[in-house]
Amino acid sequence: MLDRNAMAQLKGLRDELEAQNERVDATIKGTQHRYGFAVTADGREVFVPPDEMLKVLPGDKVAICIRPATNKKGKQDKPGRTVAEIERLIETGVDEFVGHIVQKGKAIFVVPDLAGLSRWLFIPPHARNGVSSGDLAHCALLRHPIKDGKPSAKVLSSFGQPGSPGIENQYCAARAKLPPAWSDKLAQPLIDAAAKKAPLEDTARLDLTSLPFVSIDAARTVDIDDALHAEVTANGWQLSVAVADPTAYLQDLADVTARVAQRGSSVYFHGEVIPMLPEGISQGLCALAEDTPRPALVCQMQITEDGAISHFEFHKAVIRSHAKLAYAAVDRYVTGNSDDLIAHANPLEALVQVYRTLRERREQRELVMEERREYRWMLGEDKQIAEIDSFEKLASQHLVEECMIAANKCAAVFLRDAGAPGPFVVHGGFREDRVKETKTFLENHRPDLAETALDTVAGYRAVLADLAGTGHSLPLREMVNRLLSRAILTDQPGPHMGLATEAYTNFTSPLRKALDFFVHLQITACLEGHSGAAYPVEGLADITRAIGRSREAVTAADRRLTANYLQKLKQAGQTRFTGTVSHITSSGFTVKLTDTGLEGLVDLRPDDEKFSFDKWTMSLTSTTRRFELLQSVEVDFAGAPAAQDYLALFTLVDGCGLKPPKEPPETQSAAVTDMSQAEATGEDSSANAAPDDTTN
Repeated sequence: MLDRNAMAQLKGLRDELEAQNERVDATIKGTQHRYGFAVTADGREVFVPPDEMLKVLPGDKVAICIRPATNKKGKQDKPGRTVAEIERLIETGVDEFVGHIVQKGKAIFVVPDLAGLSRWLFIPPHARNGVSSGDLAHCALLRHPIKDGKPSAKVLSSFGQPGSPGIENQYCAARAKLPPAWSDKLAQPLIDAAAKKAPLEDTARLDLTSLPFVSIDAARTVDIDDALHAEVTANGWQLSVAVADPTAYLQDLADVTARVAQRGSSVYFHGEVIPMLPEGISQGLCALAEDTPRPALVCQMQITEDGAISHFEFHKAVIRSHAKLAYAAVDRYVTGNSDDLIAHANPLEALVQVYRTLRERREQRELVMEERREYRWMLGEDKQIAEIDSFEKLASQHLVEECMIAANKCAAVFLRDAGAPGPFVVHGGFREDRVKETKTFLENHRPDLAETALDTVAGYRAVLADLAGTGHSLPLREMVNRLLSRAILTDQPGPHMGLATEAYTNFTSPLRKALDFFVHLQITACLEGHSGAAYPVEGLADITRAIGRSREAVTAADRRLTANYLQKLKQAGQTRFTGTVSHITSSGFTVKLTDTGLEGLVDLRPDDEKFSFDKWTMSLTSTTRRFELLQSVEVDFAGAPAAQDYLALFTLVDGCGLKPPKEPPETQSAAVTDMSQAEATGEDSSANAAPDDTTN
C-alpha cells in the first residue's frame, strides 16, 4: 500500500504531466460520422473522438485540452497522435436551424439540416408547437449537450409536409438565414416615415420632366427603377439614364442602411420574390411609374459617333416617365416588325442608334458577355415546374443593358475622380494564386500569348478575346473559368477585368440592390460637396455575405424543384436526356441538359474503368472513353438524394464517350504522304478538311 508521501509524489507527477498538455480555444468541425475535429486558430485539426463529440455541435467555439491519444487499454497510442478533450463551451455555433421531423414511438425528434451533424435532437412535448411527423420545420436549440450529451430543440414554426406548394423557397430561405419578407408591422412605419419626405420640392433638383423618358421592362414589372432618353446631337447623341432615387426618402431614417446591407438585394426565387425594400416604397413612392413625377439621379452622357463617352454629368433631378414600354413591344419595333410604338419613334430611334454604337465599341475595345441560351421555368398551381422554355435575349434587352453599363462606368469614374470611397466593383481577372498555372496553360495552348501582362486590362482583354475566338481545337475560353477570380465590392477603385474597363460600379438598381443604394448615397453626397464616406464602409462586407446567402438559398431551392421535375418525368417514362459537359473535375463532370438547361452530376468514381484527369485539357480519359468540356453526352436520370442536397445524379448511356478507333498504320502513312505533297505544292491541307468537332 502506498504511503501518503508516495501518493503525493504520484499526484505531483500527474499534475506535471497534465500541465504539459496544451490548452487552446478551437472551433468544432463536424463530419457525417460520429467523430469530428477541433480546428485551432493556427489551422491545426485535432481529432475529437465520438464520446467527446456528444458534448458539442458543429461550429461551437470551445476550450480544449490536447492530450496524447490512448488505446482501449489506456496506453499511449502511436507517438505524436493526439486527441481533443472538451473542457468548456465558449459559444455555440447552432442557434436557429431547419430540419425534418421524425417520430419514434411517442418521442418527437428533429433531424437538423446542418453540415457535419447527423444526430437527432429531442423535442420535448411543450416545445413541439403543433408539429407533425414528416414536417419540414424551423427550429431553435433549446438545450446544449455540453453537460450530459443530451441536446434538445424547440419548434419555431412548421413549413408543412414536403410537397406543400412553395415549401422549397420558404425552407431554403430559412435554411440560409435570409431576412424574411417585410411584414406590415415592420414595413408600414418605414413607408409612413418616407411618405413624409418631400424630395420633389427640393429646389436643388433639376427639372427634367419635359424630357420624354421611357421605361423598358418586362410587361409585369412594377418596381421600375430606370428610364431612358436619347436625342441626336451635332457630334453624336445625348443619352440620359434616370434612376429611381430611394435615398431621397430613406437616407436620414434610422437603421435603414444597416437593414438594406443585411438584405443585400431582392431575392428572386422561382415564383416568389423577397424584396429588399418594402413594396410600398419600391413599387409605390419611388418607382418611375408612367406619367408620375419622381425624384431621380440622372446620368447625362455625350456619346460620340464611335461610341466613346466624351463627357458626362450627374444630376439630382425630377423626371416624368412618358411611357411604360415592354421588352417585347420595343423588340418588335427595333427589329422592324411593328409600328405600334410610332408615337415614341424619335427617342426610340435615337436609343437604338446609341445602343448599336455603344455595343460595337465594347465588342471592339472591351469585353462583352458571351451569349448563352437562357431558360424560363413555368410553374403550375402546385408551385412546381410545369414546363421549361428556352429563349435568347431580345434586342430590346441588350439595348437597356448597354445603357446601364454606360451609366455604371460613368458612376465609377465620377466617384473615383471625386476621391470618394466608392463603392466600386473590382474584378481582378486571373486569380493571383493561379498566375503560374495560367502561364503554363497559355504555353500549352496559345504560346504566343504566354508573355502577355495578365494584370493589365489590355493584356487580360487580349487573352480572353483570343481564347473566346473560333478556330481552337479545344474550348479554351471555358477551360480558363477555373482560373478566374470573383468580383469584389470595395471602397478603393480598381479595374473590372471581366468588362475590360478601368473602373466600374453598380448604380442603376437601387430599389433591388444594396450596392446601388450605397452608390446613390455617395453620389448624392458628392453632388452636395461632400466626398467623405456617405455610407457605412463596413456594410460592403455585410452586402457580400448577404448576396452569398441569397445565392445559396436560390441554388438550393432550384435543386429541389429540378429534382421534383426530373422525378415527375421519370414517373412518366422519360429518363434519358441529351446534354453537354459544362464542368469537369477529377471525380466526374456536370451535365447541362440541352432541352431544359437543367444540370446534374455524373460521378465516375464507381465506374469499372479508372479515369485520369488532365487539367491542361480539362478532360477525363480511360482506356476506352474520353470526356471534355462542351462534349455532347447521353445520360439517364438516376435520382436526387436528399443526402446530397437534392443534386440531380445522372448515369452514362452505354457507349457514351467511346474514343474513336485508332487508324491502322498504313492509313497514318498515307495521311503523312498526302500532307507532304500538300506542303510541297504550297496547298492549304486544311482548306477542304472537315472542321474539328469538339462536341463529340
